[in-house]
Amino acid sequence: MYALSYDVVNDFEPIVLLADAPLFLVASKAVPANDLREFVAWLRANPDKISMSTVGAGSPGHLLGLLLQKETGTRFGQIPYRGANPAIQDVVAGQIDAMFSNPATALVHVRAGSVKAFAVTAKQRLAVAPEIPTMDEAGLPGFYFSLWAGLFAPRGTPKTIIATLNAAAVNALADAAARRTLVDQGLEIPMREQQSPEALAAYQQAEIEKWWPIIKAANIKAE
Repeated sequence: MYALSYDVVNDFEPIVLLADAPLFLVASKAVPANDLREFVAWLRANPDKISMSTVGAGSPGHLLGLLLQKETGTRFGQIPYRGANPAIQDVVAGQIDAMFSNPATALVHVRAGSVKAFAVTAKQRLAVAPEIPTMDEAGLPGFYFSLWAGLFAPRGTPKTIIATLNAAAVNALADAAARRTLVDQGLEIPMREQQSPEALAAYQQAEIEKWWPIIKAANIKAE
């Protein structure tokens, strides 16, 4: 990655985890599998013959593809696109076999029946798509991922300011209209006990420990 003039962990003060969005594993209708177990079996039977689209090297879909290969002992190609919409359009068209997509991009195609949705990378089903099973339910336990957003301040920000900002964010996340807007977009709101600065710091560290070895093993670098 780029040599930065700041440390992404030590130069910031965590305030609150705002929301996160798990991804859907979706596939072309031409894929001869009807659920995740059948899809993994198909991958294993066709090493290096299947393609998944991503929105670029180091993107969430790319990392999840690498993790899927590691967890299932499969091999497949990953094709980078310039964005989520062109990436899923080729899945719809059958030019690409599958991809990991955010709910906002994927759901319209799932609802239209133009792609298959095998699972969501969350510990529980999404309220906006309760018909789509979790990875645990679909046969790949522990396969979790979310695009998460947190609020941070510069290192050294007074604790009183951190507490004030945290309280304001917690109140906003408790607002019924705000929650409904987030949930309708496929976002998950953390439980109240996960809305502390300490919880965000622990979550960030756990994410680093999970994904950095995968990034280094794949020699992914910013360009």
